[in-house]
Amino acid sequence: MLKSYKQHAQKRYQQNLPPFPLDPAEVEEVVRCLEGGGDGSDELLELLASRVEPVVSKGAKVKAAWLKSVALGRVKVPSLTPEQAVGMLAQMGGGYNVEALVELLEVDSLGECSAEALKGLIKVYDGFDRVAKLARDNNPYAISVIESWARGEWFLEAAELPGSISMKIYKVDGEINTDDFSPGNQAQSRADIPLHATFFGISRFPDGIETIKKFRSKNHQVAFCGDVVGTGSSRKSAVNSLLWHTGDDIPQVPNKRTGGVVFGSTIAPIFYATARDAGILPVEAEVEKLSTGSEVTLDLQRWSLKGQDGMEIPVRKAPETLLDEYRAGGRLNLIIGKQLTRLACDFLGCDLPPVFKEVVN
Repeated sequence: MLKSYKQHAQKRYQQNLPPFPLDPAEVEEVVRCLEGGGDGSDELLELLASRVEPVVSKGAKVKAAWLKSVALGRVKVPSLTPEQAVGMLAQMGGGYNVEALVELLEVDSLGECSAEALKGLIKVYDGFDRVAKLARDNNPYAISVIESWARGEWFLEAAELPGSISMKIYKVDGEINTDDFSPGNQAQSRADIPLHATFFGISRFPDGIETIKKFRSKNHQVAFCGDVVGTGSSRKSAVNSLLWHTGDDIPQVPNKRTGGVVFGSTIAPIFYATARDAGILPVEAEVEKLSTGSEVTLDLQRWSLKGQDGMEIPVRKAPETLLDEYRAGGRLNLIIGKQLTRLACDFLGCDLPPVFKEVVN
């Protein structure tokens, strides 16, 4: 199995692309090999940890069920302890892993580490009701999870934003529409984000990929910039391609990225919203005097922008929750997390934590 996967990975690397995530059959093969022990266990564990799509993919379903079996001792794996299996479940982002972690709250030897895993998850869906039932039954681990959600620790323990971000600009003059980011004649490749991203700007700004890559190779954070950005049809694939070139990898989430900044004198409303959802920081500013290679500093505390000459660049006021969304990894994460915190506060009969009082209403 490892030989076959390495051959596939090599072919993709030759195209400057990462390998595909493991499909369900490959996940099944990985866990069978791990149960057998022997050579290659470290590589197999790394594949299982980092190359399976998280949350509710079919591969995640196989992975979560197997890790639960390891945690419960039903499957013995020389290279993976029950506690390590819980740790791997914790990194799956929500979805299929939640049922397993809730069940493990009732296992004394694993209750504490399972609780710690659940405290960092927000995509728990009806898992909240199961944790709440255990809390009503005085399960101490479930109670600690509810209390953590009510305090908003899933957000408070996320890395704080820096005071400012220094960036090098890649600028395209004029209007950039979503077809420039995600060409319609390459629609068949959209599901393969790294491949589709190779067509980013291919007609409108063909130097874009290499120029951004060159800037990033010198450890610059690169912000995409345009006069008018994101007009045309609504395409999540346009944001995905932009993220692939200007964002950062998401740990344990193969072939997807988040983060980055996009500037525009005008950013189309749908594109602005999609960027916020995906974890990009969209900034509307007077960018007429900026050009490719310009260096700017965005002060997140004052919400102000300066060029490399120190001159202030006017910036439009941001939505009240924008920086919290960026810290949470996207607007959707913040919305889901705040709903979870509200549920936990309602369960405990307490007020929302101060960090959310200004942004929930």
